[in-house]
Parts: sequence; C-alpha cells; structure tokens
Amino acid sequence: MRVFETKVDVRYAETDQMGVVYHANYLIWFELGRSALLETMGLDYVQLEKEGYVSPVIKIDVSYKSPVRYGDEVTIKTRVKAYDGLRVTYAYEIFVGDRFCATGSSVHVCVRTKDSRPVSMGRNLPRWHEVYESLVQIGKD
Repeated sequence: MRVFETKVDVRYAETDQMGVVYHANYLIWFELGRSALLETMGLDYVQLEKEGYVSPVIKIDVSYKSPVRYGDEVTIKTRVKAYDGLRVTYAYEIFVGDRFCATGSSVHVCVRTKDSRPVSMGRNLPRWHEVYESLVQIGKD
C-alpha cells in the first residue's frame, strides 16, 4: 500500500484554551496530506483548475484518539482508499511520534467549474485517472 507522509509543526494558533489542537485543524492537516500526495504523484491541482475542473469534498469523517498540543510535530499519513472513476476516497492517520492521534477520510468528486456537473476522470482527466487507478491497485496488493 502506498502511504504518503507529511510532517507539520503544531502552531500555537491551532490550539484552543485547553492547549489542545482545535478539532477543525485536523481537516486542514488532511488537506495538506492530500496536496502532498497529489504533488508527489505529479498531479497539479492548479492546472486542474485552469482546465475548468475542481474536486470538492462531498463527505468527511474524523475520529479523535489522543490530543495533539502546541509544540508537537504531527505526521500525516495519507493514502487513496478507494476510487471508482468518479469519486476518490482518501484515508488519513495523524501521529505524534508513534502515538496514534486521529484517523479520518474524505470523499471528493471531480466537477466542471462552469456548471458543477460531475465528470468521469477516465474520459476528462486521463492522467489523474491513471494515477488513482495505480494507487488503488497498490492498496489491493
């Protein structure tokens, strides 16, 4: 299974009054992990937008296991969990060292910018389709 790792230092502004990372910041970390995965695989989201497509989140889940605090360095582990030609599901795990802190997933669909209609990646974005297919295949091995 191909897992992509991204490291982030927790900033003070990401914490709440209790000194714990505010729950919504995990979603930002998921986005950082997803962006790193795309970049590593040679996929350019800026170019995708220039071509008239975007990939909005249609579902997101987070489960918190252990608190993360200011000064911690988190490791975001990201992988493609599922892909069906239209939707892609990313899975995330957040660690501080070897301490498991959170897990989550996000589901995205590719749509045309001009009318927000979903598109088949195989027909409209063959390079993206090829990459997602390869990552899902690696997950099955």
